[in-house]
Amino acid sequence: MIVFPNAKINIGLNITEKRSDGFHNIETIFYPISLSDILEINISDSKIKFENTGLTVENKKLENNLCYKAYEALNNNSKINPVEIHLHKIIPFGAGLGGGSADASFTLKALNLILKLSLDNETLMNYAEKIGSDCPFFILNKPAFATEKGNKLTPIELSLKGYFLVLIHPGIHVNTAKAYSKIKPNKPSESLSKLISQPIENWKELIKNDFESGIFKEYPEIENIKNKLYNSGAIYASMSGSGSAVYGIFRNKIDLKSEFKNHFIYTDLL
Repeated sequence: MIVFPNAKINIGLNITEKRSDGFHNIETIFYPISLSDILEINISDSKIKFENTGLTVENKKLENNLCYKAYEALNNNSKINPVEIHLHKIIPFGAGLGGGSADASFTLKALNLILKLSLDNETLMNYAEKIGSDCPFFILNKPAFATEKGNKLTPIELSLKGYFLVLIHPGIHVNTAKAYSKIKPNKPSESLSKLISQPIENWKELIKNDFESGIFKEYPEIENIKNKLYNSGAIYASMSGSGSAVYGIFRNKIDLKSEFKNHFIYTDLL
């Protein structure tokens, strides 16, 4: 079976408080986009195998691989057949796009189908949450308002259909834990769940990503990307998650390859 684990962008991200378990409570909007990896899973005759092409998965230890963790999550509950997993990696690492989380969740969904486990979405989401905070989002893979650690999801009516997305990744890997260490949590005066209903033309003044101030100081190049997107006519531009990918939403199709010729660039009609 071949599936296509897709990326997400964050529209706004407020870090509201530090939790007693060391994590942070947040509120953000997860929105799926079409940029995807390619994941092939087949039943194996012997033991579980994992192969990687495309962008190289840095940690070579199988037990640290998120696809393997997804397999083990199911296998630990009830023994399942070994499988061969081939991941062709396209979504950049350390970009705030949720690529690794998507790979894990799509592994769960694919195994559920291949092995005929008959698990419902709620059960799959419970497995996904044990792997990573934003993994549950990719089970339903629909726009959602996320709170707590990003694992509590409320479906929202949000469509960017007809807009044009330009996504830039400068090749900088942002460490999420380090990004959180630079943040002073603060509860916003108005919830992002209300602000998102405002016209997109108003988002620039209303919707922000708390990570940007600290990340921009350390990596001015990322802030320059955001400014270039606005200067090129973006209605709204933001860093996604803890970065370093930055996206711009445009009314019309635009070619910015010459502006960002040394960066990874992805465009999509939403």
